[in-house]
Amino acid sequence: MLLVIAQLQTHQRTGATCVAENGFCPSWIEDNWDRYVDPFTQHVVLTLAPVAAGFAISFTLAVLAHRRSWLITPVTSITGALYTIPSIAFLFLLQPLTGRGFLTAFVALTCYTLLIIFRNVTTGLASVPAEAKDAALGMGLTERQLLWRVELPLAMPEILAGLRIATTTTVGLAAFAFLAGAGGLGEPLNEQRFFKSNIVVAGGLCVLLAAAFDVIVLTAQRIVTPWKRATA
Repeated sequence: MLLVIAQLQTHQRTGATCVAENGFCPSWIEDNWDRYVDPFTQHVVLTLAPVAAGFAISFTLAVLAHRRSWLITPVTSITGALYTIPSIAFLFLLQPLTGRGFLTAFVALTCYTLLIIFRNVTTGLASVPAEAKDAALGMGLTERQLLWRVELPLAMPEILAGLRIATTTTVGLAAFAFLAGAGGLGEPLNEQRFFKSNIVVAGGLCVLLAAAFDVIVLTAQRIVTPWKRATA
């Protein structure tokens, strides 16, 4: 009995020392795991919402630019300019307009997805073989039918590749969302920036989230492009 008490006291002292020295403390992680649930959920939303909005905007612009090529240069210039703004500066510049909170982070993160997705959609549509389009038109398909039945399916690998890049990029950028008061996994990292246990858990969750989204999009790509699997 005395041995068990002595071991427990030693464990408690070791754990306290580990935390005080900002070390890697498995016992602290086990006891405090629930403190990462809300930031993780916020991080998921901060990734999915901007990517979904950015995809809708970029896809629409890319389809329009595919038929009206003069739109490509101005859209690329504007989205490129937004992409070059440093993320931290962007979050602070938006706050006088959108306030402090989720909306600011949402707008900034959405802007960062536009260039990536727009370029990939336009590149995918432009790379569709001319003979495939000629054959479809020869079969009597209209321009709209050609787009949805031939061009977009053949461009899907390039489109989803852009979505993968935009999603994983947004996971990383969302770590700065706490600067706008939007939460996310960057918040616990900022609160205890030198605590190794916190860095491992919060940083590890960011990496796992990015990897999970990448696998999901890659799986979707394999499902919607069966001809790619057949030639692999």
